[in-house]
Parts: sequence; C-alpha cells; structure tokens
Amino acid sequence: MGSVISAIGRAINSVISAIANVFMSIVGGITSVLVAIWNFITCGACGGRRRRTTGTTTTTRTGRRRWGRRY
Repeated sequence: MGSVISAIGRAINSVISAIANVFMSIVGGITSVLVAIWNFITCGACGGRRRRTTGTTTTTRTGRRRWGRRY
C-alpha cells in the first residue's frame, strides 16, 4: 500500500514540475523579447554600436581601447 501512495505522490510531483517548467519557459521567452526590445530602443539611436566609458578610456564592443577620447 505504501508503494502505491508513493507512486501517486511521484506522479503528482512530476505533473507539478512539468507545469512549472512550462511557466518558466513562457516567462523566460517573454523576458528575452522585452530585453531585446529594450536594447533596440536604447541603442537604436547610436546605430547599433555600444560604448562604455570608464574613466578616461572608451571600450567598444570589439574590446579595443581608445585612450583620451570621449564620445
């Protein structure tokens, strides 16, 4: 009798896990789309080039540094 109850418990656990995985996949997909839209909106004005400024150096996406220049 104990093994039957254990099997039922494992089946319920599997169903709940499957539902949670589907929910997490949907949320992850929506989040990815929203981040892509945000990146397009915020960096669309600079022509797709991202630049980070730290101190006196400017780092482009390729990793090259240009000393003393600020854009």
